[in-house]
Amino acid sequence: MMTNVIACIDGSKATLAVSDASGWAAMQLDAPVTLLHVLDKSGYPTELNLSGNIGLGSREHLLAEMVELEGRMSKLALEQGKYMLQDAKTRIIDAQPLVVVETLQRHGDLVETLLEQESDARLVVIGRQGEQHQDQAQAIGTHLESVIRTLKQPILVVMAEFQIPTRFMIAYDGSETSKTVLNRVVSSPLLEGLECHLVMASDHQSQAMTELTLVAQSLTEAGFEVTTAVCQGEVQIALEAYQLANQIDLMVMGAYGHSRIREFFVGSNTTRMISKSHIPLLLLR
Repeated sequence: MMTNVIACIDGSKATLAVSDASGWAAMQLDAPVTLLHVLDKSGYPTELNLSGNIGLGSREHLLAEMVELEGRMSKLALEQGKYMLQDAKTRIIDAQPLVVVETLQRHGDLVETLLEQESDARLVVIGRQGEQHQDQAQAIGTHLESVIRTLKQPILVVMAEFQIPTRFMIAYDGSETSKTVLNRVVSSPLLEGLECHLVMASDHQSQAMTELTLVAQSLTEAGFEVTTAVCQGEVQIALEAYQLANQIDLMVMGAYGHSRIREFFVGSNTTRMISKSHIPLLLLR
């Protein structure tokens, strides 16, 4: 049974936001949190360059030192990760004393590790940027797109800071993916108590509003206070404008609904929304 909120932490600025978001989600879902730190060896490269004209004796000496250095770096990274996990656990419990928090540290690849844990995952919380991209305002972390494309469970992508949301917005486009999004929102307690905005970007105002009114019924019947709206113009710009005008705290949308080949030619709204967004995104498959 899927039970845990899995929170992916590293040494980036987003770790605090991931901790706060996972604590809030755990309270909403009445679920424990598993704080996950994955040690990827490629993330701790050595700076030594052994190429060039050096003697065999010197080369052997440097190789021995490099092996020793890698061992020390790996040990330090492991220890640093344990401290990060403990700090994140303390932060969650201080804010949400009723939440049960466990820690998990693994060597390997983040995507593979999450796949191993997915059967126990109810929600995965991850920062938009990891350690390597945290100083690039609109960059997407190295592993993030792979995580989103690979996992089937809901993923909450957070920015550098997280505030408990009071209203959320569903980006609806009439596709099967967006209908699945609606069904998952209705069937989950994650967003209970939040004001809901059901928004469609379309140049056919009347037709779009008729469709929104119909699909909003399931949300209303589930107890949500629903506002429907149709925005005109380019999808990402229109949705961002609505979000700002209505003080939306959280965006809910389907993830990567088209093939990779089509996205290569026409682009991906999912990738653009992740890179441009100033608020957390809940991505559903």
